[in-house]
Amino acid sequence: MPDHVTAIPPTRLRGVNLGGWLVLEKWMTPSLFERLAATDETTWCAELGSEAPTRLRSHWERFITREDFAWLADVGINAVRIPLGHWIFGPPYPYHPKYGADPHPFVEGGVEVLDRALGWAEAVGLRVILDLHAAPGCQNGFDNGGILGVCEWHTREEYLAHAVAVLGRLAERFGRSPALFAIQLLNEPRWDVPTALLKDYYRRAYEAVRAHCPPERVAVVFHDGFRPHREYLGFMQPPAFKNVIFDVHRYQCFEREDLDMDIHGHLHKAGDLRRQEADEIQRGLGLPAIVGEWSLGLDLKVVSLWAEGPFDHALQHMDAFQKNVALRAYGAAQLLSFERYRGWFFWSYRTETTPAWCFRECVERGWLPPRFQ
Repeated sequence: MPDHVTAIPPTRLRGVNLGGWLVLEKWMTPSLFERLAATDETTWCAELGSEAPTRLRSHWERFITREDFAWLADVGINAVRIPLGHWIFGPPYPYHPKYGADPHPFVEGGVEVLDRALGWAEAVGLRVILDLHAAPGCQNGFDNGGILGVCEWHTREEYLAHAVAVLGRLAERFGRSPALFAIQLLNEPRWDVPTALLKDYYRRAYEAVRAHCPPERVAVVFHDGFRPHREYLGFMQPPAFKNVIFDVHRYQCFEREDLDMDIHGHLHKAGDLRRQEADEIQRGLGLPAIVGEWSLGLDLKVVSLWAEGPFDHALQHMDAFQKNVALRAYGAAQLLSFERYRGWFFWSYRTETTPAWCFRECVERGWLPPRFQ
């Protein structure tokens, strides 16, 4: 495609996350963590040391393939969100004590995986959001941020600057790819990261992306940081900022009130309250918004390495038929609400042991529609 031509984006993004691929999460791929003390990609690489490259490169090759991109396109999905870590380009990157003796423990070669992924996406017509999912020092304390139990990204300028630099390099390398739809500046910064600091980082990161990606070509996505959208009223508005998208993640299994809810309460929240919220967010912000993550998961136990029980959930006392009906209803209720956004991305395409979080299995079991067109 000539440089001056911009691909016409779909009217609505109907997408899937490719989680657990370039940023490991133990609950998604427990087989990789067997007999290890590691709880995240940082400690996995540090613990395995010289064994890590062979194991991880094998995972990269088999976990997501060209066939998976083709399958997604065949069922009508038109976009993928690809989580990646700040180490994607290899060293140098800031040191953290969790690295241990090796200042550069992460396996190199992830950026070549991204090269292939963008090529596969272009070939089958999928749009791509590149998502900085794990920042140096970890931005949320979750395993998906790279280091479980650590949230120090916002405490050192070295960490902030490296995150901005990685985004600039992503924009420079992939900005002319016809498949690139957007770059996400950071995934799920924690609620207690100061809002003023977070907004300043988003502005810096926006400029780093725009140095290589004009707004006519590539969108910029920022996450709400687990705080009300009202804290962003007037933020990143045109004409100073262009083609900016607001990202929210909507799950119903992490809060105590959700864990105590029966399926009818979940359907009301997903189908009615979430619909009202979608309209309020987009009307109030004056920016398009997406639901960057959602799932059919209602049981916290299967995804959490940190949360305390009990883990009662809405499907506990149902037989197999009732569970299938409930999951179909829950999926449909969410889709009807999330279709009011600019788009949505299911978390995630593949998991090893958690069907309600595995898009392909949800479709094949009939919990989600067979087609998305």
